[in-house]
Amino acid sequence: MRSKMLSVTTLEGEFGMVIPDNIWAQSKKRKISADMGTSLNCFYSEFSLPTLNSYDYFMEPSVKELIAWEHTDPGHCSRVNDFTVGRIGYGQVKFLGQTDVRLLNIDQIVKFDRHEIVVYENEKDKPVAGEGLNKASIVTLILKVRSECLKGKVLNGFVKKLKSATERQGAHFISFNPLNGEWIFLVNHFSRFGLTEDDEDDIMMDDAAMLQHPGEMDDSGVPEADDQDLVHPVGTLLSHSLPAHLGLDPLKMQEMRMLMFPAEEAEEFDGPFSQEQQSFRKESARPSLHYSALNMNHKNSPPAVRRTPLALLGYNASNSDPSPPGTILMTSQNKGMPLKISKVEGFKLDLKCETPIRGNHSNNVVDAALFMGRSFRVGWGPNGILVHTGTPVAKTDSSMGYSSIITMEKVALDNVVRDENNNVKEDLVDLCFISPLELHKSMSHETTKVEVGPFRLKLQKLVSNRLTLAEICRNYVEIIERQLDVTGLPVAARTRLMHQVMVWELIKVLFSARDIGGHRKTSATDEEDIMHDKDSLPEIDLEALPLVRRAEFSYWLQESVCHRVQEEISCLNDSSELEHIFSLLTGRQLDAAVELAASRGDVRLGCLLSQAGGSMVNRSDVARQLDLWRINGLDFNFMEKDRLRLYELLAGNIQGSLGDTKLDWKRFLGLLMWYQLPPDTSLPEIIHSYEQLLLEGSAPYPVPVYIDEGPVEEEVNWSVGDRFDLAYYLMLLHADENTGSGVLKTMFSAFSSSHDALDYHMIWHQRAILEAIGTFSSNDLHVLDMSLVSQLLCLGLCHWAIYVVLQMPHRDDFPFLQTNLIREILFQYCEFWSTQETQRQFIEELGVPSAWMNEAMAVYCNYHGDLLKALEHFLESYNWQRAHTIFTTSVAHSLFLSAKHSEIWRLTTCMEENKAEIADWDLGAGIYVSFYLLRSLFLEENTVTELVRTL
Repeated sequence: MRSKMLSVTTLEGEFGMVIPDNIWAQSKKRKISADMGTSLNCFYSEFSLPTLNSYDYFMEPSVKELIAWEHTDPGHCSRVNDFTVGRIGYGQVKFLGQTDVRLLNIDQIVKFDRHEIVVYENEKDKPVAGEGLNKASIVTLILKVRSECLKGKVLNGFVKKLKSATERQGAHFISFNPLNGEWIFLVNHFSRFGLTEDDEDDIMMDDAAMLQHPGEMDDSGVPEADDQDLVHPVGTLLSHSLPAHLGLDPLKMQEMRMLMFPAEEAEEFDGPFSQEQQSFRKESARPSLHYSALNMNHKNSPPAVRRTPLALLGYNASNSDPSPPGTILMTSQNKGMPLKISKVEGFKLDLKCETPIRGNHSNNVVDAALFMGRSFRVGWGPNGILVHTGTPVAKTDSSMGYSSIITMEKVALDNVVRDENNNVKEDLVDLCFISPLELHKSMSHETTKVEVGPFRLKLQKLVSNRLTLAEICRNYVEIIERQLDVTGLPVAARTRLMHQVMVWELIKVLFSARDIGGHRKTSATDEEDIMHDKDSLPEIDLEALPLVRRAEFSYWLQESVCHRVQEEISCLNDSSELEHIFSLLTGRQLDAAVELAASRGDVRLGCLLSQAGGSMVNRSDVARQLDLWRINGLDFNFMEKDRLRLYELLAGNIQGSLGDTKLDWKRFLGLLMWYQLPPDTSLPEIIHSYEQLLLEGSAPYPVPVYIDEGPVEEEVNWSVGDRFDLAYYLMLLHADENTGSGVLKTMFSAFSSSHDALDYHMIWHQRAILEAIGTFSSNDLHVLDMSLVSQLLCLGLCHWAIYVVLQMPHRDDFPFLQTNLIREILFQYCEFWSTQETQRQFIEELGVPSAWMNEAMAVYCNYHGDLLKALEHFLESYNWQRAHTIFTTSVAHSLFLSAKHSEIWRLTTCMEENKAEIADWDLGAGIYVSFYLLRSLFLEENTVTELVRTL
């Protein structure tokens, strides 16, 4: 037993003083995945990365991105494409082609100042042209220019002088953007480029005298337009009042209201409208008032206004219309009518009142739904289209919009398959959705047949076990690795994909099992993952399996935080070896820490580091020594603070060693596991210890990866404790598998792994696998299924959407849930699946009744006017009544006039077998049946008569 225990502890590297070389060499050969497996052994040297410490400077790619690229493509720093350095508010420079950025001190080489850039200020350090950063580049400088210099002829003169200054310095002028002041030019090599003081005086100041003040005449003698005559780019700028929007003069309407309807009369009306709106309703009931108002208004106003609420009069589908694109205007008869801006407040809602429709008052204008009544509806359309009367979701300016304009917007359900240029990539569609679903379909399923009227629907349930979990996780990881190879992915997407890889690896570590000696026992991974060769698998005592799982979890933590450690080390100075060592210890990189301590001649510290996280006796000895120093009054000011932090960590006091240092939650969990808790602490106890510290506020929150690591493409609204990372939820599930449904819903929400609230493409698979191996059981997670269905439908993958619906568990309280969903998909997306033979065949193979498919195609053909096809599909769907109606009203007469009697006979005889289900059969198709029977009888009699005559 003792020898077997030693083999386990040696594998983990936590019980002895130093990991033996032979075991460490074997562990180097292990692979958790093709992409992540080597990150522990490959310590990125800080000397291979460029350094940039100035807070207002930036470079692209960043240090984090360079580490990621170096991780997947060693030597990438020697050939970085379009390396960019910039200073916020001053400009940037893009070095064209491939650039070797190794060992570069960006702070000393690239310097931005007001309207100038200097690269290699010291001529002695400048390499020859074409080497280092002394190469062809595109420079962008932000000029602080007076706004008066950016108009009309003054702007043209300004650009000419800017071109002259550029060519005088041997550069090539590219462009100047007056909106943001960006001056862009091309240089072949570097010295100093920019504007001198004389250039600034000549360009910025001399042209100021040419400016005119607003309202003065230009060269043609025409006064400039006043601000109130300006026109909005997307159409006529109207006053934010209902009368002006209807083509009426608000001032005159206000006067007429006061004249015709006193306040006493207005108070008689109740409801959500203010007095102005009530009076307007009274005016709309009197045609004479409208006629007089229109006569006093502009000559081009319409001759009459309807007294009843207007319906949707027009849909703006072209870009030629002056109204904003993608909107439905309720008063389209007033399009193009010239209106001036009125400064009258118009008919606004009282802020003290609240409309029944929208609590935020819909921009404080009369709500369109209230005004229009029942004349239109708003809501959701196909493919994530939202039709509403509120402010557009993506609107960033502060101007108020009209609530009388209906906005059509599409929800971004397909962000996950878009590249950095926001273009949909077919490779990502396959790798994000099709390939994972094909893998899911290839696994074992059990089928449950559900009776739906005369049809049977085959519901499916994934069946798996913990023995095969390791292989399943590897297959999903391979798919994600292929996504990482797709070019043009945003940085945030790569961070999300790397996190998905680590989540699958964690699932394998926490929930997989192995078969030892024919008995199923839980373990971290299968034999192939623990050692390089199956024959080298050591004999492990069954009681030691929890320690093996702990060791594998420890290795997973090291893999997860390795890039964070290297990123932190790359930002340290060369003189901060002790900080360097402390950072290495936070990632459990003991070999590197010991080697660094020995290289600086601190052999005693190296010996202590070699025992870090080992025996509790060693920790207590270090803690006792620190206590003796404090008791004896040792002045710690004579000791380096970083060295004292190392001693505190070796003593197991992680809170004292961290002090005010901010650490991510995974490394904090590692410190707790490696240096504070005893080496034989079980994994559930470790997780519960971290959970207790989290409740006490002594541990960092396990924030989601897109908040913890970033970068995030969109702003994320997050508060402390709002949501945690999916990896932490998996740890809690392992520690206590009796997790309630509330925790499961939070765990499997999109926000636990992605900032995209609509992306469920991978978390759905993780839920399915965990549920299939018996980790939990729940029939209350339909939001995952429906979210993935929405994403698939948005991409036109209707067949896979139906496959996901069939995976939803059957519920007795909603027995027809799957039936209704499948029929809705078939009807709404008939245009997609009916025109693609592969999708149609796939749906048939899933066991979806062909009658449902034919009924959907019948409705689709009927809508598009192909009535003969609609009739055929209604017959195939056994909808005899609808088929009979189309036959008698639209098809029969055209076939009869075309003399297609055989076709009429085929259709009528097909329906005759089910005439009991058809109303008015005798007055419809039955007439044709009787006609053809009589006709055939007469033809037979005539034939017999002719035969008799011939005889």
